[in-house]
Parts: sequence; structure tokens; C-alpha cells
Amino acid sequence: MTSRPEGKAAAGAGAASASVGAAEAVGAAGAAEAVGAESAEAAGAAEAVGAEAASAGAESAEAASAGAESAEAVLPSVSAAHSGTKRSAPPVQGNGRVGVLNCLREDIAAVRRADPAARSALEVALIYSGLHAVWGHRVAHRLWVARGLPGSRFAARVVSQIVRALTGVEIHPGARIGRRFFIDHGMGVVIGETARVGDDVVVYHGVTLGGKGGAHGRRHPTIGDRVMVGAGACVLGSIVVGSDSVVGANAVVTKNVPPFSVVTGQPGVARPR
Repeated sequence: MTSRPEGKAAAGAGAASASVGAAEAVGAAGAAEAVGAESAEAAGAAEAVGAEAASAGAESAEAASAGAESAEAVLPSVSAAHSGTKRSAPPVQGNGRVGVLNCLREDIAAVRRADPAARSALEVALIYSGLHAVWGHRVAHRLWVARGLPGSRFAARVVSQIVRALTGVEIHPGARIGRRFFIDHGMGVVIGETARVGDDVVVYHGVTLGGKGGAHGRRHPTIGDRVMVGAGACVLGSIVVGSDSVVGANAVVTKNVPPFSVVTGQPGVARPR
């Protein structure tokens, strides 16, 4: 049987242990609350960071959209500037086949553009001998290049001589003539077998595109696009007259001519336009 003082001591120890346990529980609860607060703060910070990231992403998207709009605005101007540049000269003769009617229309329109005296398409089609010579050459050239047709080259020469008798223009059927070629006033023009003439070329009466000596192979000139050859001019030998050039009347040209040049004199001297 325990004495009363010992019982009181045991009760006091139990109370102390209970107090310690309560304190530990309170402390644990406080720690948990602190951890929860820190977690909440961390979550808030994360939300803030996410919001900032979303805002930055939105700004980037707006910037990208603005960049796309700027690119769209620039593209038309670049395209317009590009379309304004001079295109390179296409190859001569047969640069893509064109229908017969379209070819006739093009030739008539070329005459009307180049000759202020041309009043109507009907007048041009009926009485312009230079145009008739070009049309006759197109028939002769088709015969000349025909394969597997016996006697086609002989027939081509016959056609070219008939055209020469009717128009005063002699174009060898082997010559390669580009589109919208115009011979103004016709009479006296001679174009050799290996000559090459580009698109939108105008030649006047008395012009010779001839060779030098009796050499075989390429022995006649190549005339670029949009060239004008004045009356009485002689362009001789396997030379090249660059596109957009002008050969003056009665000039004798025996050397290559750069594009965008004017050639005058005997012998011809080229200078920039």
C-alpha cells in the first residue's frame, strides 16, 4: 500500500507528462500550420510566376503577330519592286509555241505599235510587205526544220525565193526569227542562214544580217531582244548585238555589242545608251 506522499508525487509526474504531451501537440500543430503557410506562400509564388510567364507568352504572341503583319506588308512591296526589274532576254525563235492566230495577231499588233502610219489591223495585214515577208519566212522555216519529210528543205528554199520576189526581202529559211519581228518598209533586207533574231526586234529597209567570207557553221549575227537596226546597216559575222541596243543607219558592225548600247559609224563604235 503506497503512502499518500508517493501518490501525490506520481500524480504530479502524470500531470507533468500530460502537460509535456499537450505542449508537444501544440508545437506540432504550430509547425504544421507554419508548413502549411509556407506551402501556401510557395503556391502563391508559383501562381505569380505562372501568371508572369503567361503574360510574357501573350506578349510574344502579339510580337509574332505584329511581325507576321509586317512581313505581309513588306512582301507586296518587294514583289512590286521585283516585277519592276528588267527581265532577262528569252531565247530566240520558238520560245514556246504559239498558235497560228495568236502569232498573226501579235505580228499585226507589233506593226501598229512600231509604225505610227498604220491605221488599222486590216490595212497592216493586207499591204505591209515587211509583214508578209515575215509570215512567208515562218512557213519556209517550218519546212526547213521538218524531219522525215523528203524534199522539205528544197521546198523551203522555193518558198523563200517566192517571198523574196514578192516583197524584196530575202530571209534564208534556216534563220531563226523571234516573235513580233517587224521589217519596216521591207525592200532590200537580207538575213542569212545562221542568223538569230530575238523578240520585238525592228529592222528598216536595206539592212543586212550577213556573214564574212566562206566559213561554215555559225557565220551570221545574233540579235538580242528589243533591238532596232537602222536603214542600210550591216551587221556582219558571228557576233552578238545585246538586247535593248540600237544600231544606227548605215553603220557597219563587226564586233560584239553590249546590251543597252548605241552603235554608229563605219566601223561601228558602241557606247552606252
